[in-house]
Amino acid sequence: VFVGLIVSLGSSTVIGNIIAGLVITYMRPFKIGDCIKLNDTTGNVVEKTPLVTRIRTPKNEVVTIPNSFVMSSHTVNFSQSAREYGLIIHSEVSIGYDVPWRTVNKLLVEAALNTPGVVDDPRPFVLSTSLSDWYPVYQVNAYIKDADRLAEIYSDLHQNIQDRFNEAGVEIMSPHYMAVRDGNASTIPPKEGEEE
Repeated sequence: VFVGLIVSLGSSTVIGNIIAGLVITYMRPFKIGDCIKLNDTTGNVVEKTPLVTRIRTPKNEVVTIPNSFVMSSHTVNFSQSAREYGLIIHSEVSIGYDVPWRTVNKLLVEAALNTPGVVDDPRPFVLSTSLSDWYPVYQVNAYIKDADRLAEIYSDLHQNIQDRFNEAGVEIMSPHYMAVRDGNASTIPPKEGEEE
């Protein structure tokens, strides 16, 4: 009975993976060679079988994933997006309020346009994502068509941002200000009836 239970459980898993493999083939969420993200795993699909899907990561690790797991997870297909619409990469920097936002936007767009793999149409754009107490946060967005070079393009973009800001004499930093007590009175309001 125990052996029969093991065989039946094993066969149900195998059958589940085969059915999932058929559904994946029908749905076509990705194809061989596509760069995808499956939960925490990102890489190129190198093999699809009735039982498993194999993904090669940027570090050349081959990850084998049961098809039933693929079916129950969300999949991001970078290659399909890059082919059809242009994949948008983005990166954030925080610069002090002393630097005009128009200057920061100009430098970020120039850095993006000088990055190999970034297309100039549609043109890169910058979003101001927050205005914190000490600094604003800027997000540069750029379109790429080659998802297989995602990590390389990100690295080049970050290097170009540093180069462009250094050339312009703009410091990439998140300034913080401290209130230092030097004998001045506290800013806490006095209680009612007390003198300041």
